[in-house]
Amino acid sequence: MPELPQSAYSYRGDPAVPGFDDSKALFVFDGVCVLCSTGVRWLMRYDADKKVLFTTMQEGLGKALEAHYGVDLNDTYMVIIDGKAATKSTGYLQLCALLGGPWHLLRVLSLVPRVLRDWVYDLVARNRYRWFGTSAYCGLLTADQRSGLKLGVTQPISLPQLLGSEAKDKCGVFGVW
Repeated sequence: MPELPQSAYSYRGDPAVPGFDDSKALFVFDGVCVLCSTGVRWLMRYDADKKVLFTTMQEGLGKALEAHYGVDLNDTYMVIIDGKAATKSTGYLQLCALLGGPWHLLRVLSLVPRVLRDWVYDLVARNRYRWFGTSAYCGLLTADQRSGLKLGVTQPISLPQLLGSEAKDKCGVFGVW
């Protein structure tokens, strides 16, 4: 699933996908996942040139892109660079190239076969809530970082508010780092 079949900028022709500034990369992530939100905080900190925009899979844009590409964002994240979507290890390697500097050096991991890289990615993705926990929706992001989300929220909300009253049964622990 790392390389998605649609042509570049195919979402532009999909009326269900809200418009967004696609002159920059767009990173779609799980807003309640502690690991994911921590990774987004890291990306925001090291993206000095503001090359990447962010939205969550729980927001309208994230949901629309999930449907457009036929990706289950509960299993992965998505990054769109130059109109092309990628997931799993391939997407992270593309982000490293985009960020440049010392992060570009991490592209050496592309020498590892994709099937092995994605197996490790899938292992972590399947266990991310159990190993790292969940937080209030975008609760690990600062107010400035939350305001930078494309179609994002300005205040954190609880997981039960986001997913409904049965969220605790579905998601397990509500740990916060």
